Amino acid sequence: GLRHFVYSKVMCWVALDRGIKAAEQLHLRADLPRWHAVRDRIRADIFARGYNTKIGAFTQSYDTTVLDASNLLLPLVGFISPNDPQMRSTVDHTIEHLTDANGFVYRYLSDDGLPGSEGTFTICTFWLIDNLAMQGRLVEARSLFERLLTCTGHLSLFSEEIDARTHSALGNYPQAFTHIALINSALNLQKAEKRLAQREHLTH
Repeated sequence: GLRHFVYSKVMCWVALDRGIKAAEQLHLRADLPRWHAVRDRIRADIFARGYNTKIGAFTQSYDTTVLDASNLLLPLVGFISPNDPQMRSTVDHTIEHLTDANGFVYRYLSDDGLPGSEGTFTICTFWLIDNLAMQGRLVEARSLFERLLTCTGHLSLFSEEIDARTHSALGNYPQAFTHIALINSALNLQKAEKRLAQREHLTH
Protein backbone atom coordinates (compact mmCIF):
# COMPACT_ATOMS: atom_id res chain seq x y z
CA GLY A 1 0.00 0.00 0.00
CA LEU A 2 0.87 3.64 -0.30
CA ARG A 3 2.91 5.00 2.60
CA HIS A 4 4.89 8.08 3.47
CA PHE A 5 8.42 6.71 3.85
CA VAL A 6 10.64 8.63 6.25
CA TYR A 7 13.76 8.14 4.12
CA SER A 8 12.01 9.61 1.06
CA LYS A 9 10.79 12.58 3.08
CA VAL A 10 14.30 13.20 4.41
CA MET A 11 15.70 13.14 0.87
CA CYS A 12 13.17 15.83 -0.08
CA TRP A 13 14.46 17.87 2.86
CA VAL A 14 18.04 17.26 1.68
CA ALA A 15 17.22 18.44 -1.85
CA LEU A 16 15.81 21.72 -0.57
CA ASP A 17 18.55 22.18 2.02
CA ARG A 18 21.30 21.75 -0.56
CA GLY A 19 19.44 23.90 -3.07
CA ILE A 20 19.23 26.69 -0.50
CA LYS A 21 22.93 26.42 0.32
CA ALA A 22 23.92 26.37 -3.35
CA ALA A 23 21.76 29.42 -4.12
CA GLU A 24 23.16 31.34 -1.17
CA GLN A 25 26.80 30.44 -1.79
CA LEU A 26 26.69 30.94 -5.56
CA HIS A 27 24.31 33.91 -5.50
CA LEU A 28 21.76 32.14 -7.71
CA ARG A 29 18.25 33.39 -8.36
CA ALA A 30 15.84 31.38 -6.23
CA ASP A 31 12.66 31.74 -4.21
CA LEU A 32 14.57 31.30 -0.96
CA PRO A 33 11.78 32.31 1.45
CA ARG A 34 9.51 29.62 -0.03
CA TRP A 35 12.30 27.02 -0.10
CA HIS A 36 13.11 27.72 3.57
CA ALA A 37 9.45 27.45 4.54
CA VAL A 38 8.87 24.17 2.69
CA ARG A 39 12.11 22.67 4.00
CA ASP A 40 11.15 23.55 7.57
CA ARG A 41 7.62 22.14 7.10
CA ILE A 42 9.03 18.85 5.83
CA ARG A 43 11.36 18.59 8.81
CA ALA A 44 8.59 19.35 11.28
CA ASP A 45 6.35 16.79 9.57
CA ILE A 46 9.02 14.09 9.84
CA PHE A 47 9.50 14.72 13.55
CA ALA A 48 5.73 14.75 14.11
CA ARG A 49 4.86 11.56 12.20
CA GLY A 50 8.13 9.77 11.41
CA TYR A 51 9.41 9.51 14.97
CA ASN A 52 7.46 7.11 17.18
CA THR A 53 7.62 8.27 20.79
CA LYS A 54 6.30 4.93 22.09
CA ILE A 55 9.26 2.95 20.76
CA GLY A 56 11.69 5.89 20.76
CA ALA A 57 12.87 5.67 17.16
CA PHE A 58 12.44 7.01 13.67
CA THR A 59 10.36 4.52 11.74
CA GLN A 60 10.19 3.20 8.19
CA SER A 61 7.04 5.16 7.38
CA TYR A 62 4.69 7.58 9.08
CA ASP A 63 2.60 6.49 12.04
CA THR A 64 4.06 2.97 12.34
CA THR A 65 6.45 1.08 14.64
CA VAL A 66 8.46 -0.62 11.86
CA LEU A 67 12.20 0.10 11.96
CA ASP A 68 14.31 0.76 8.87
CA ALA A 69 18.11 1.04 8.89
CA SER A 70 17.97 3.67 6.14
CA ASN A 71 17.23 6.11 8.97
CA LEU A 72 20.85 5.74 10.06
CA LEU A 73 21.54 8.20 7.23
CA LEU A 74 19.69 11.03 8.99
CA PRO A 75 22.73 12.46 10.84
CA LEU A 76 25.01 11.69 7.89
CA VAL A 77 23.07 14.09 5.66
CA GLY A 78 22.78 16.75 8.37
CA PHE A 79 19.09 16.27 9.13
CA ILE A 80 19.71 15.74 12.85
CA SER A 81 22.69 15.77 15.19
CA PRO A 82 24.15 12.30 15.83
CA ASN A 83 24.00 13.10 19.55
CA ASP A 84 20.37 14.17 19.56
CA PRO A 85 18.52 11.93 22.05
CA GLN A 86 16.04 10.89 19.33
CA MET A 87 18.88 9.76 17.08
CA ARG A 88 20.77 8.00 19.85
CA SER A 89 17.60 6.13 20.73
CA THR A 90 17.06 5.22 17.07
CA VAL A 91 20.59 3.81 16.88
CA ASP A 92 20.07 1.77 20.04
CA HIS A 93 16.79 0.35 18.76
CA THR A 94 18.40 -0.46 15.42
CA ILE A 95 21.15 -2.39 17.21
CA GLU A 96 18.59 -4.20 19.37
CA HIS A 97 16.12 -5.15 16.65
CA LEU A 98 17.87 -5.04 13.25
CA THR A 99 21.25 -6.69 13.80
CA ASP A 100 22.46 -10.27 13.75
CA ALA A 101 24.79 -11.93 16.28
CA ASN A 102 27.80 -10.20 14.70
CA GLY A 103 26.21 -6.77 14.82
CA PHE A 104 25.63 -6.65 11.06
CA VAL A 105 22.54 -4.66 10.09
CA TYR A 106 19.41 -5.78 8.28
CA ARG A 107 17.74 -3.05 6.23
CA TYR A 108 14.38 -4.02 7.78
CA LEU A 109 12.64 -7.18 8.97
CA SER A 110 9.04 -6.32 8.14
CA ASP A 111 6.91 -8.07 5.53
CA ASP A 112 7.45 -6.39 2.15
CA GLY A 113 5.29 -8.77 0.15
CA LEU A 114 8.24 -10.50 -1.47
CA PRO A 115 9.18 -14.16 -1.02
CA GLY A 116 12.39 -15.23 0.68
CA SER A 117 14.57 -13.41 3.18
CA GLU A 118 17.34 -10.86 2.85
CA GLY A 119 20.84 -10.96 4.25
CA THR A 120 22.32 -8.13 6.25
CA PHE A 121 22.98 -5.01 4.17
CA THR A 122 26.64 -4.12 4.26
CA ILE A 123 26.09 -0.44 3.54
CA CYS A 124 23.68 -0.21 6.49
CA THR A 125 26.31 -1.72 8.77
CA PHE A 126 28.78 0.94 7.66
CA TRP A 127 26.13 3.59 8.40
CA LEU A 128 25.83 2.17 11.90
CA ILE A 129 29.61 2.42 12.29
CA ASP A 130 29.39 6.07 11.23
CA ASN A 131 26.73 6.80 13.85
CA LEU A 132 28.66 5.05 16.61
CA ALA A 133 31.82 6.96 15.68
CA MET A 134 30.00 10.30 15.57
CA GLN A 135 28.43 9.57 18.96
CA GLY A 136 31.86 8.88 20.47
CA ARG A 137 31.20 5.15 20.89
CA LEU A 138 34.57 4.37 19.38
CA VAL A 139 35.19 0.95 20.89
CA GLU A 140 31.90 -0.30 19.45
CA ALA A 141 32.53 1.40 16.12
CA ARG A 142 36.07 0.08 15.72
CA SER A 143 35.07 -3.45 16.74
CA LEU A 144 32.19 -3.58 14.26
CA PHE A 145 34.38 -2.07 11.52
CA GLU A 146 37.07 -4.71 12.01
CA ARG A 147 34.50 -7.54 12.05
CA LEU A 148 32.95 -6.31 8.84
CA LEU A 149 36.32 -6.15 7.10
CA THR A 150 36.68 -9.91 7.58
CA CYS A 151 33.70 -10.47 5.27
CA THR A 152 35.35 -9.45 2.02
CA GLY A 153 36.17 -12.14 -0.52
CA HIS A 154 39.65 -13.19 -1.58
CA LEU A 155 39.75 -10.08 -3.78
CA SER A 156 38.99 -7.87 -0.76
CA LEU A 157 35.73 -6.71 -2.34
CA PHE A 158 32.32 -6.34 -0.72
CA SER A 159 28.98 -7.55 -1.96
CA GLU A 160 25.66 -5.81 -1.41
CA GLU A 161 24.63 -8.17 1.39
CA ILE A 162 26.13 -10.73 3.74
CA ASP A 163 24.48 -14.01 4.72
CA ALA A 164 23.98 -13.81 8.50
CA ARG A 165 24.70 -17.52 8.99
CA THR A 166 27.55 -18.30 6.59
CA HIS A 167 28.98 -14.80 5.94
CA SER A 168 28.87 -15.58 2.21
CA ALA A 169 28.30 -12.79 -0.30
CA LEU A 170 24.74 -12.08 -1.40
CA GLY A 171 23.27 -9.65 -3.91
CA ASN A 172 25.24 -7.47 -6.30
CA TYR A 173 28.98 -8.14 -6.34
CA PRO A 174 31.05 -6.09 -6.21
CA GLN A 175 28.78 -3.34 -4.94
CA ALA A 176 30.08 0.18 -5.55
CA PHE A 177 27.82 1.81 -2.94
CA THR A 178 29.22 -0.50 -0.29
CA HIS A 179 32.78 0.53 -1.07
CA ILE A 180 31.86 4.22 -0.93
CA ALA A 181 30.39 3.56 2.51
CA LEU A 182 33.57 1.70 3.50
CA ILE A 183 35.70 4.72 2.63
CA ASN A 184 33.35 7.11 4.44
CA SER A 185 33.32 4.94 7.58
CA ALA A 186 37.10 4.65 7.60
CA LEU A 187 37.38 8.44 7.41
CA ASN A 188 34.67 9.07 10.02
CA LEU A 189 36.25 6.59 12.39
CA GLN A 190 39.69 8.11 11.91
CA LYS A 191 38.35 11.63 12.53
CA ALA A 192 36.54 10.54 15.68
CA GLU A 193 39.61 8.78 17.04
CA LYS A 194 41.74 11.85 16.34
CA ARG A 195 39.26 14.08 18.18
CA LEU A 196 39.35 11.74 21.16
CA ALA A 197 43.17 11.70 21.16
CA GLN A 198 43.27 15.49 21.05
CA ARG A 199 40.84 15.78 23.98
CA GLU A 200 42.86 13.30 26.02
CA HIS A 201 46.04 15.20 25.22
CA LEU A 202 44.50 18.47 26.43
CA THR A 203 43.43 16.91 29.71
CA HIS A 204 46.93 15.67 30.59
